[in-house]
Amino acid sequence: MNNFTFHNPTKLVFGKDSILELPKLLPSDAKILLTFGGGSVKRNGVYEAVISQLSGFQTVEFWGIEPNPKVETLRKAIALGKQEGVTFVLAVGGGSVLDASKLIVNAIPSERDAWDLVLHGADRSVQTLPLGTVLTIPATGSEMNRGAVISSEATHEKFGFYNEYPLFSILDPSYTYSLPDYQIACGIADSFIHVIEQYLTRAGESPLMDRWAEGILLTLIEEADKIKAQPADYDARATFMLSATMALNGFISMGVTQDWATHRIGHEITALTGLTHGHTLVIVLPALLREQAGKGKHAKLLQYASRIWGLTEGSEDERITQAIDKTEAFFRSLGLETRLAERGFGDDLREEIVRRFRERGTLLGEDQDIDHEAVAHILARC
Repeated sequence: MNNFTFHNPTKLVFGKDSILELPKLLPSDAKILLTFGGGSVKRNGVYEAVISQLSGFQTVEFWGIEPNPKVETLRKAIALGKQEGVTFVLAVGGGSVLDASKLIVNAIPSERDAWDLVLHGADRSVQTLPLGTVLTIPATGSEMNRGAVISSEATHEKFGFYNEYPLFSILDPSYTYSLPDYQIACGIADSFIHVIEQYLTRAGESPLMDRWAEGILLTLIEEADKIKAQPADYDARATFMLSATMALNGFISMGVTQDWATHRIGHEITALTGLTHGHTLVIVLPALLREQAGKGKHAKLLQYASRIWGLTEGSEDERITQAIDKTEAFFRSLGLETRLAERGFGDDLREEIVRRFRERGTLLGEDQDIDHEAVAHILARC
């Protein structure tokens, strides 16, 4: 097991009607910037539920944070926050709104431009504003981690940004009932691949983390079937929501090597095409695993084949191939295409992504053995 330091200060407030706890979680003198997406929270009742708990607080609202939040939009939220002198940010929405708000809380007290913060790191010379969240779309785990991913419309780029953890996050599974099937599917896939990125690396590093990761993977497979069969099954929704949080809050990464190559390639697809993040991952992962199967992932893929898919017969290569095939079949069972051509993307996209990785000199994977040529092979398999 590798050395590690673990710290996660986010208070998770989970369950039906947990929004009633909101007033107790906020500073009594806070002037709150509320951040929202495109307006679905007004249609599904979440907005009214939040506002009803903010009587007596000063509030300012910012609307219009898009999926894959763009820095150009966030500059407007930051300007509003500076103008109004807000002291707290409350993000209400899915992972994109939460990610965006992690940048907003650092940029409001800073003099640096928001994109400079993304490219060169958070401004540690200022006191970041406190952030609370009300989650409506399980997927990214942003409600209980430090990370965010921000895009630039001007450069068609998408990069990670890291700031402070949310002080608290409110998760009510009933808020997910109104989500379209596609969003649920992408959320399940995103959560599944978050686990894979921390699990399918080097064998033998931590039996405890392996079992914890495998438990989340198996749970997501089981709950996906339950949600499909009974969309209003509260317990299935609750289990999925908590699984998405546990997939990326640091609890399964203690002492183990991580990968994240699938995400890095997927981010480029999203930046260039606008395709939903979770969907890009299901296109990239099977291809990446097939490309890397004979390399450092071999031993862990055998473990994955046995413990997740029950594959114990046949040669090692046969079991690995079957496990990857079953993984892809699981994604397709969610209703998600797993080939770039199925979404209308071709050689031009592949060539542009490879060019970007070549010019940056980027090396990916747990062993830093995926260069631009390997990316080209992976995308060809997509």
